[in-house]
Amino acid sequence: MRRILLLLLCLAPLLLFYGLSLAQQDSTISGTIVGTDGPLPGAWVRVQATTNLTYAGAEGSFMLSGVPAGSDLTVTAWYTEHKIGWAVVRPPSSAVTIRLRPYDPGDNPWYAWNTSLPDPASPEMGCGHCMFPAFPEWQRSAHSGSAVNPRFFSLYNGSDITGTQVVSPGYKLDFPSTAGNCAACHAPGAASDAPLETDMNSITGVAREGVFCEFCHKIGAVHLDPVSGRPNDDAPGVMSLRLYRPYPGEQVFFGTLDDVTRRVSYLPLEKRSQFCAPCHQFSFGQTPIYQSFREWQESTYPAAGIECQTCHMPAGTSPTFVLPEKGGLARDPSRLASHLDLGTKDLAFMQSTVSMTVTAQQIADRLQVNVTLTNAGAGHHVPTDYPGRQMLLVVAASDASSANLQYLGELRIPAWGGSLAAQPGKAFAKILKDVETGASPVVSYWKPTVIESDNRIPALASNVSTYAFALPAGGEMQVQARLFFRRTFAQIMEDKDWQTPDIVLAETSLTVSAQPVQRVYLPVVGK
Repeated sequence: MRRILLLLLCLAPLLLFYGLSLAQQDSTISGTIVGTDGPLPGAWVRVQATTNLTYAGAEGSFMLSGVPAGSDLTVTAWYTEHKIGWAVVRPPSSAVTIRLRPYDPGDNPWYAWNTSLPDPASPEMGCGHCMFPAFPEWQRSAHSGSAVNPRFFSLYNGSDITGTQVVSPGYKLDFPSTAGNCAACHAPGAASDAPLETDMNSITGVAREGVFCEFCHKIGAVHLDPVSGRPNDDAPGVMSLRLYRPYPGEQVFFGTLDDVTRRVSYLPLEKRSQFCAPCHQFSFGQTPIYQSFREWQESTYPAAGIECQTCHMPAGTSPTFVLPEKGGLARDPSRLASHLDLGTKDLAFMQSTVSMTVTAQQIADRLQVNVTLTNAGAGHHVPTDYPGRQMLLVVAASDASSANLQYLGELRIPAWGGSLAAQPGKAFAKILKDVETGASPVVSYWKPTVIESDNRIPALASNVSTYAFALPAGGEMQVQARLFFRRTFAQIMEDKDWQTPDIVLAETSLTVSAQPVQRVYLPVVGK
């Protein structure tokens, strides 16, 4: 007995070393992924929150290698039209079977939407209790305010920004007995089952949260024309979406991660531009109005793999999308998208869309200024969608005493440019004309309109314009070019009291020295 104890004491360090070494060695996990009708070949299998991913083989079998041994970890599995399944294993271990359950293919029109806002009285409800940083990002985005935006209501109702005075234009002024289809995009939760009968003035409850968290994460498919690859022109918003609102006892959310174990199914569509198309691609009558999806579709961006989400929902910097104390796991931040919905609210984002190059030189007795504007960062035309949007390029030149040089060119900001009208420069916009009255420009696209002109700059395209100024007597000349983005036409903004300042997209100044003009005198023939 003493010999056995002595032998064990001698072997103890060796056994301890062997055990530690085994725990530190990589191992494998094998198993099978099955559904209600048998194996699911092609299922995605991942060590949760890592890049260790494999796919189930012909019989639903899989093997994950390079797995650390000796501690518990979660293996997840996903298959199309199924909820994500998982199993907790400790490698090295025996083979594991993960069973996946399909989500309910129905859509419950009586489903009560869950709020995105945290409710102290119901901590189990509301995305804001757990979803950080996604929730505060969404809260600052245009999506969260789409159902309460005062500028929108001033155009919907035909009022000033306060809603207390009648000010044209307005959809309800022209069609007071109808609701229109605005709610299909601006309040999709309310319009889910009655997109043409939902009056924006009657929106209540969760629907006032605009394009809220649960709505987007209940979209399971987008209806697209098989030929064009776009939604039908007369079916904006919810009319082109397939929702999966569960019946009692069921629940499902769609997301961009394939390893979330909270009643979720992975949906690759959420990372593609087609997911955004229904609210950014439609016409009124035969006139194309919101066309940013088609503009992207016809650019070189799709071939380059650049989606709407690439720019508007880029990868964040946080390693979590759920608070750690609520069960959130650390992940590669590149797998987690920002929910800021970058757009006109973000100055740096707006300024990244258009680049401006300005050159100036003296040619004979005039100063010639060339301005090149390039749509360097937008995968669609700039400006895009709402036809009131415009870019205004203003060019000026002055002498050493800051006095403006005489403008000799013809390009000027049009009359609708407000305080910038008639200044040397150029305006970029889609201009609509009212068919009945001939008025132009108009933004009342809910009435019959035609496109009178459209000189917006497509993706990666450039526009070059030239301006000539008279030379001063001598000295240095200053050239300034400024490019502004404006939300709508100046007269509408003034009438409705929007008080929304222009955004300076680009600004450049140059100094040019005036050279003496060489004059050649020819002899008079016959004298």
